[in-house]
Amino acid sequence: MKVSDILRVKGNALFTVTPENTLWLAVQSMAENDIGSVVVMEHGALVGMLTFREVIKTLYRNQGQLGDQKVRDVMNPSPLTVSPQTDVNEVRRLMLESHVRYVPVMDGRTLIGVISFYDVAKAVLEEQSFENRMLKAYIRDWPEQESMSG
Repeated sequence: MKVSDILRVKGNALFTVTPENTLWLAVQSMAENDIGSVVVMEHGALVGMLTFREVIKTLYRNQGQLGDQKVRDVMNPSPLTVSPQTDVNEVRRLMLESHVRYVPVMDGRTLIGVISFYDVAKAVLEEQSFENRMLKAYIRDWPEQESMSG
């Protein structure tokens, strides 16, 4: 299974902010859209990723205040990215090793979506369930073995 298969099922709705947007605007977008990350775009190019992790760390550093901080001040400026052709098992490995929950999907220099750890886990579970059903159907239809006595 490839990343493109996940995007085909999930859809590729994108929620973006600019580096100059306030952190508060980004938090509002995340809350209103029930998402854990926004992609940071500038002049049509990916320049960073902002997740709830960076927001929580900022709140902690500022004793619960976001103030007038800009997205640029707290975003991850070099997020892990994958391509539509990346195998899902490779994505799982990369996400686990990098401790990231959200990964932008790039087709060359074009952002085409974001997948989450949840999306990957759901896709793997569905694939395994399908394989499990197919194996059970195959076993049920297994032909009786002929007697070897003789």
